[in-house]
Amino acid sequence: MLSFDSDSDLGSSQWQPQQTGEGLTVGDDVLMEQILENINNTPIGQVLSKIAALPDTRRGKILDVRHQLVRGEYDLNERLDVVLEKVLEDIGP
Repeated sequence: MLSFDSDSDLGSSQWQPQQTGEGLTVGDDVLMEQILENINNTPIGQVLSKIAALPDTRRGKILDVRHQLVRGEYDLNERLDVVLEKVLEDIGP
């Protein structure tokens, strides 16, 4: 909640941030809201937006391939040949 100190000589009020339960002040919360509203206008915000739009990886599949590589059961050259053929098909006439 906001609290105001009244300055009787000037008749003005000064805003005093109050601590929230998490150690942050209300002023910190307002600042964070402003940052979040404008984050997409910054280069890092644009990168974060693009990352967020990427599809989720299938963690189980990645771990499986890693295990196969360690055991020597994953034929990387064969897989690269298949991928290369697909790429060439996509860019070819």
